Amino acid sequence: MAKHRPEHHAELQVESPMDYAQHEATYNGFLTAVKWSTLIMAVSMIVLYFLIRP
Repeated sequence: MAKHRPEHHAELQVESPMDYAQHEATYNGFLTAVKWSTLIMAVSMIVLYFLIRP
């Protein structure tokens, strides 16, 4: 019996190498957004504490 397998799949496509500069820019943007979001939420909580006063 022959061990020949039919080629019914397309050739594998090799992806282009990762763009590290773009990757790092996106990650730095994400970190900046998280930093500012956390800061804004903390300030909002402090302002709400003084506005509502339990």
